[in-house]
Amino acid sequence: MLESDNAGESGQGKFALVSIRLPVALTFAALIGGLLAGIAGAAWGAPQWVSDVASLIGGLWLRALQMTIIPLVAALLVLGLVQMIMAARVGTAARRMLAVMIAVQLAGGAFASIAMPALLRAFPVPQGASAFLADSPQDVGEVPKVLDFMASLVSPNIIAAAAETAMLPLTLFFVMFAVAITRLPADQSDRLLGFFHALGNVMLLIIGWVLAVAPIGVFALAFGVGVQSGGGAFAALGHYVLTVTAMGTFVLVLAYAIAAALGRTGLLRFTKAVLPAQAVALSTQSSLASLPAMLDSAMRLKLRASTAEFVLPLAVVIFRATSAAMNLAVVYYIAALAGLEVSPAIAIAGVLIASVISLSAVSLPGSISFVVSIGPIALAMGVPVEPLALLVAVEMLPDLMRTLGNVTMNVAVTSAVDRATQPAEASPETVAT
Repeated sequence: MLESDNAGESGQGKFALVSIRLPVALTFAALIGGLLAGIAGAAWGAPQWVSDVASLIGGLWLRALQMTIIPLVAALLVLGLVQMIMAARVGTAARRMLAVMIAVQLAGGAFASIAMPALLRAFPVPQGASAFLADSPQDVGEVPKVLDFMASLVSPNIIAAAAETAMLPLTLFFVMFAVAITRLPADQSDRLLGFFHALGNVMLLIIGWVLAVAPIGVFALAFGVGVQSGGGAFAALGHYVLTVTAMGTFVLVLAYAIAAALGRTGLLRFTKAVLPAQAVALSTQSSLASLPAMLDSAMRLKLRASTAEFVLPLAVVIFRATSAAMNLAVVYYIAALAGLEVSPAIAIAGVLIASVISLSAVSLPGSISFVVSIGPIALAMGVPVEPLALLVAVEMLPDLMRTLGNVTMNVAVTSAVDRATQPAEASPETVAT
């Protein structure tokens, strides 16, 4: 089974999150098989009870997937934020690294918020793609208005907010909660962090069980889509993969710009140095597995070993350069399926939430972080989350760009941090590794 880009061990510190995997190839095959079975069933006049049973099975699996989102995001968001705050206290290099990382996430999110709607207007969603919303509530409603958005930032009852999946106040609350944990005495903060690690592990075990039967759930959901959309479902999936991947390409190009502008490295030199790491990234779809190759790329660029050995492992743990851009791209694609228009205020909120939520994907397989990261963004922006259950089956394709962009950006950020923290008289060409 393929372990995607976000796979790895978050427990490089005191605690470890359990490792789970989605049966990617089997799930993808179930998606294709379900669509073909649905198309055949519609053509041959399959009885209605077949579609009803498939809808029941798919709906139960979808609900089981959704029930883990809030507690898992709460646990992982707190852990990710605390880890980032602690890293910022290490020194100047860490603070510079975090500043560049935050800027990259915000830039990627802003680009996707502008470019993805424009791209979908130029190349509209194929006809029949709306069948992916078959299991979504019929009263999806409208994207929240500006005043409604402002009023929803703070909830007087955090339990009620969780019950209503109100992600805006929940995200704000857990950001404050994480900051507060870092201000507690060490013994108290350790106990709280231990609780959230345990909560995260429990939720990961549950979602692991749910994803173990993903081929069955995806086949059932895909059957209903095939019945309603016919061959148009395949065109929609191809269209989805290409448009979402295009948003990740922006982050890849941005990495070269950062290496040139902040790392003061020639583009040709950087391209040659990072190529081996990119090859490993594409072959493994894992940033963690690419870490040795990234360290080798840093040596080729003659970056200081002390910088590379600090920045790159930390970046693998807490930084997902493509997350904000590509996660928002998925949300905008679903919004287009549902015919929803996203207001500028909600778009800004989406960028901010996507940047913060990217921390909750710390060291998770890409298929898990796909649901955990994108679900809260969609909920906060008033976009249905039900299509995620099918789109996760093709995540293995956009995940190639996710891994490629993440690995390239990690090396670029390392060069930028190394350049920024060098003594004035030193030069990148003369600093020995």
